[in-house]
Amino acid sequence: MGRKIAVVLFNLGGPDKPASVQPFLKNLFRDPAIIRAPLPIRWLLARLISRTRAPAVIKNYAMMDAGGGSPLLRETELQARALEAELAKILPGNEVKCFIAMRYWHPFTEEAAADVKRWGADDVVLLPLYPQFSTTTTGSSLTAWKAAFKGQAKTVCCYPFDENFVAAHVDRIMGGHRRAGEPEQVTLLLSAHGLPEQVVREGDPYQWQCEALAEMIAGRVPAHWEVIPCYQSRVGPLKWIGPATEAEVERAAKAKKHILIAPIAFVSEHIETLVELGEEYRLVAEADGAASYTRVEALGTHPGFIRTLADETVAALGMKGEIRSCAGGRLCPSDWTGCPHAVTQQKAGERVVERAL
Repeated sequence: MGRKIAVVLFNLGGPDKPASVQPFLKNLFRDPAIIRAPLPIRWLLARLISRTRAPAVIKNYAMMDAGGGSPLLRETELQARALEAELAKILPGNEVKCFIAMRYWHPFTEEAAADVKRWGADDVVLLPLYPQFSTTTTGSSLTAWKAAFKGQAKTVCCYPFDENFVAAHVDRIMGGHRRAGEPEQVTLLLSAHGLPEQVVREGDPYQWQCEALAEMIAGRVPAHWEVIPCYQSRVGPLKWIGPATEAEVERAAKAKKHILIAPIAFVSEHIETLVELGEEYRLVAEADGAASYTRVEALGTHPGFIRTLADETVAALGMKGEIRSCAGGRLCPSDWTGCPHAVTQQKAGERVVERAL
């Protein structure tokens, strides 16, 4: 008899209606992985930020959806169904079901964990829809999962250099180039969500993974293009990693370039891609005289991306350890102490010492 395989898709989540925006933001900003402050201060900041930002965010969600909510859940559901279909071909005789575990809105991680337990899975694979590992995204989701589910699970930590994943990005970018009329003077902006510099200084490998991916993409698009990795969505007073996407849009526009802008850390369409990249930065580009501005679609259900997810799932099922990257073992150089493999190795070493004592 086949096995029941649960694939848990980690994602951020998004409010489903205008009334959900403020509580969604409160959940986001009270996460210790996002605001690294003591509990009372973090909760006070979360209340303040969510209350002050909610009106503007509600307007942005209204630009995307008639109901005023995020499209992220339905996008993730489409990816889940596509992945189930792909895994059914690769793992015949097994029953594979994808569960969606959102971090800051329904279906919450705790809801997904209860559903997996109720379904009676024989194997569980934790698969983030964050391609690059960060303590603020995959790390936070893993913490929430371990608190909600006490059974065994195999974890995929990241897959930013998977061949099918990189090729899918290039395919989307070249499709955007064709829609733009195949111009010559191109600046390709590869935009990812930013992080405070402090998080990176503490060993988070996210920026390194984003910029290494950008180099791989740059090697596969026309050599005369200008290719720049950049970061969007800055929040709060801390200094964030750069360059800032908006500043790069302004610079390229003033140089009269044809701008292609592609998300490399978001795999689904939502507020950061549809509004921030699609509308807000377009206005900046037009105001500063860009020759053209084309937003490249998120990967969504691109066959190459779905194949990446399927391959990582199958590899995770067959591994002896508990965690893998697209490289099999540890992907990040040793400088990046926030890599989950470094944490796993440290805990294993501590267990060995305890047994010896």
